[in-house]
Order: sequence, then structure tokens, then C-alpha cells
Amino acid sequence: MQVVILCGGRGTRMGRESEVMPKPMVLVGDRPILWHIMKYYARFGHTEFVLCLGYKGEVIRDYFLNYEARHNDVTVTLGANGSVAVHGHHGEQGWKVTLAETGADTFTGARVKAVERFVRDGTFLLTYGDGLADVNLDALVGFHRSHGRIASVTAVHPPARFGELVVEGPRVGMFSEKPQVGTGLINGGFFVFEKKVFAYLSDEPTCALEHQPMASLTQDGELMAYEHAGFWQCADTVRELTILREHWDRGKAPWHVW
Repeated sequence: MQVVILCGGRGTRMGRESEVMPKPMVLVGDRPILWHIMKYYARFGHTEFVLCLGYKGEVIRDYFLNYEARHNDVTVTLGANGSVAVHGHHGEQGWKVTLAETGADTFTGARVKAVERFVRDGTFLLTYGDGLADVNLDALVGFHRSHGRIASVTAVHPPARFGELVVEGPRVGMFSEKPQVGTGLINGGFFVFEKKVFAYLSDEPTCALEHQPMASLTQDGELMAYEHAGFWQCADTVRELTILREHWDRGKAPWHVW
């Protein structure tokens, strides 16, 4: 299936990390978060991507337009009849990446609407360019096909921002540095949509996918939730980005399945 990835946000809570590059391009290990997301989808056989560019989209364009030279040995012949010969192979053979400009300040719904012309098939996948998880994509797609509605969203338990204490009198009965928050569920991205979803979207720049479109889908009974109890972590802040980097650096990244 085609995978649409929202890559245009400003990442205002990322501080200096997002001053020189868009949030999907901040590094986890030696590769951008965006690459990790794409590698995860590719592991399940989804290797055709439509990237919704916006803020500093030229950084993402440059990365993929020069991808072969970045990740292979090359021989450059200079002069009027110059050429570039690529030696070797990387692990992303066969990926097809469409780089679509959707506006610097466009909201998420309008960004998705802007790439409608690139979405060929009846069913497509969509996620945010700043979140990693170990969602079973085969099971997610199977769930979507089983209910026959227009949209499926992955519902996740958000990690707590602060450590949790269970106090029994003056004694600490339990301490958890990164607990899960109660039973509440939030939008974790990793959507599956039918093309009919475009009828719920507007090309108005202020159309946010998470607002009126989702409310209308819900009202029409067309939005279903796939509950994911495993790992999920976004990178909205420097602290959250650090959590992802720590997982990767320790060699225990739950999304590293390739």
C-alpha cells in the first residue's frame, strides 16, 4: 500500500533541533526519524511513500535526491560529459518516494488533501513524521478490512511525562520512571484510510485532520479504533526525542525490526 507521511510541521517545541531542519529529519542514531518510520513500513512490504512537505521541506528533498550518493560509494567523472557511478547497494532498494509540497503553514488535513492526486489505490496508510511504534501493521490492515469503514486510527496509551509514585502512608509502594497513563487512549497515528476520506477534507489551509474531519467521520460511524498496547513514542519535545535516542543507542529500539 502507499504510505502518506505528514512531514511539514514546524516542531516549535523541539528548540534548536528544529531551527535548522524539519522535525522528521532530526536524528535518532545516525538517521532521521523519518527514515526509521519508512524502514518500519517497508519491513511490512509498504515501500511506496508520499511525503507531505512544508516547513524546511528542501532539507527532505535534498536528503532523498542525494540518497544514493549519501549511502553508497560513488565515482564522479567531471567535465562536460560528466557522470556519477554508484557502487554497491543499500537496504532501501525499490523504494518509491514522492516529495509533495503542501505549504509551510498548512494544517494536517489540508496537507493530506493536497496529495490526493498521488494516491492511486482505494486503501492507503498514513502517519505522522515524528512518531515511532511497534504496531503490527499486518494486523492493523486486517482490522481495517474487517470492519469495512472509511477510517481506522491506532489508539495508544500515552507514556507519562513524569515518574509515577504509589504512596502507602509515608512509604513509597511503587516507583515507575516512565509509566503508562491509566486507561486513557489517544490518537497514535498509524491510520488506514479509504480514498473516500478525501471527501471529508478541505484544501483550506486551516483544515486540521484531527478536528472537523475526524469529528465528521465519527459522527457518520466511519472511524474505528485499533488498540495498540505495545510501544509508542512521539517526539514532540527534546525530552521525548531523547527517549527515542536512548532506546536506539542501547540497541533495544522496539521499532527496529529490519
